[in-house]
Amino acid sequence: MFGLGMQEVLLIALVVLLLFGGKKIPELMRGLGKGVKSFKQGMNEPLEEPKQETKNE
Repeated sequence: MFGLGMQEVLLIALVVLLLFGGKKIPELMRGLGKGVKSFKQGMNEPLEEPKQETKNE
């Protein structure tokens, strides 16, 4: 996974848990998921816009 071993992943998870606490993590992951979804939509929109412009002309 991105060149990270299991020890590094566990260390990162532990640091995140210590910084944000257990109750805040689901909110952070939800926000991250929304951000990824928005990014994917943004990547697809420029491909769709020229098609719409040619239909209108």
